[in-house]
Amino acid sequence: MPAQTRTESPCPTLPGSLTPTTLERFNTDPAEDVERALLACLRSLRWARRLTDHRPYPDLDSLLAAADEAAYDLTPADLSEALAAEALPALPDGVYSAAHMALGAAHAAYESRFGHVFVICVDHTSPDEALNQVLAGIRSRLTNDPEEERVVAAEELRRLAGQRLASYVRGAGPQHSAAPPRGATSHI
Repeated sequence: MPAQTRTESPCPTLPGSLTPTTLERFNTDPAEDVERALLACLRSLRWARRLTDHRPYPDLDSLLAAADEAAYDLTPADLSEALAAEALPALPDGVYSAAHMALGAAHAAYESRFGHVFVICVDHTSPDEALNQVLAGIRSRLTNDPEEERVVAAEELRRLAGQRLASYVRGAGPQHSAAPPRGATSHI
C-alpha cells in the first residue's frame, strides 16, 4: 500500500475573512465547539483547553502567540498524543513512483527509529520543491538522537499548529501542496 502524507489538517473554518466578527466568534463560541476546532489543528487536549480557557483574544497575533506558548509547554505525553493523531491523506497526483518509493522508505526508517510520523513545515517552499525538502529533512533528521528529534518534531508540530489555527480563524480553509508520502507537512 502506498505511503501517504499530511498536507494540512482539516481544521474547521469560520466563514469570511479575518474580521473582528470572525475573531469574536472564536472568542464567544461555546468552549466545547472551540476545543473541537482547536483539536483539529493540534490533537492535544491540554493545548486546546489552555487556548479555550484564556479567551478572549484581542487579535490574531495574540491568539497565535498564546498558541505558541501553549505548544512550547507540551509535555512528552502531550507531544506523543499530537504526533499519534496526525492523519495521512493520499499523495497528490503526478508523484513519480521512484520518488514515492524513496520517500516511503525514508518515512518507514524514520518511524522505525523514532516511533512516530515525520512532521515538517514547508510553508516557504514552492510545491515543486516540497518533495525534495521533505526527503532531505527526513534524511538529515534520521541522524538525530531520539531526544534531539523530539525537540525538532515538537517545533515543527508547533509551526503546523500555528498555520492551521491562523487558517481556521481567517476562514481560509485548508491549504494543500504537493507533498511526499507519510507524515505531516504544511505548505501555505
